[in-house]
Amino acid sequence: MIRWRNSVSEILDRRNVPDGGAIFVEGDEGTNAFIIQSGKVSIYKLVDGKEECVATLGPTEIFGEMGLIDMKPRTATARSNGGCTIITITHQMFESKLAKSDPFIRHLLTIMAETIRNI
Repeated sequence: MIRWRNSVSEILDRRNVPDGGAIFVEGDEGTNAFIIQSGKVSIYKLVDGKEECVATLGPTEIFGEMGLIDMKPRTATARSNGGCTIITITHQMFESKLAKSDPFIRHLLTIMAETIRNI
């Protein structure tokens, strides 16, 4: 796991996000996923017109992966909680890695993403 994280962090873009800074907003185009290198990120969903925190994530956790898989609009908002450093995984990088895998795996990921979105 550590070796994987180190190899990923060396080749991807890092971004420092101040406390309260939006990483993405519900409805935005989903093209990237993110790994939290340090700090925390809170995930919010609109419920009856008000934002509700549904999760708070910390270092090494991944978020935004659904958009990376199916490129559909974001279903939640992600904001820095106290400041954080995130690593971006672009759709282009994901597709490049996925192209080398079994086509069955790609199809399975798409089905899983759709199933999770419909929960």
